[in-house]
Amino acid sequence: MRALLRAAAALALLTLWLLPSGQASAASYSVAMKGYAFSPASLSVPAGSTVTWTNYDTAPHDVKTTSGPLAIHSPMLSKGQSWSFTFTTAGSYGYVCTVHPDMTAGITVRAAPAPAPAPARTSAAPREHVHTAPARTPSRTARSAPAMTMPSPSPTPTAPAAAVPQTAAQPAATQATTATARPLDPLLVLAGLVAGVAVLCLLLVGSRTSRARQEAP
Repeated sequence: MRALLRAAAALALLTLWLLPSGQASAASYSVAMKGYAFSPASLSVPAGSTVTWTNYDTAPHDVKTTSGPLAIHSPMLSKGQSWSFTFTTAGSYGYVCTVHPDMTAGITVRAAPAPAPAPARTSAAPREHVHTAPARTPSRTARSAPAMTMPSPSPTPTAPAAAVPQTAAQPAATQATTATARPLDPLLVLAGLVAGVAVLCLLLVGSRTSRARQEAP
């Protein structure tokens, strides 16, 4: 239950944190139909905003666009009634009241700015370092290659006696390798001693506990 309460609290905090950003992106504006005129007569809003017209006159009014990307026509509004429309297409809109042609106004809808592709620039930098790294390695190998070929031009065409010391040198090399492998034996001896001591300690503890149980009434 506590885990569920904590999860619900976290979701509530997230929604409260996200609410201000949603309200800022989709704002609302109002236009008054009063004194046989639209107030304000000119309005500039971002795309996604909602505009609400409210009639405060005794005479009926409506909203009909005369220019713009979209054609808008509201129903006839009596005193106290209102009508809303959300502008999603950017552009300049001109509108008028069909009952009173002298009531004219305009709305400019601004397009939302496109986000800049920032991650594309950051990913290009490490790729250049990756391409330059392998270019240095072949230069080292190319320098080391002639060093390996230097001892080759020494011709020693001798009798089969030259082959004899080579065969004799092979067991010497194997003895050297075995000699280098022998220093690992003391570690094994120490491990065996430690294991033996641990076993003796366990046996002593077991014998003492058994004696204590036998002597107990």
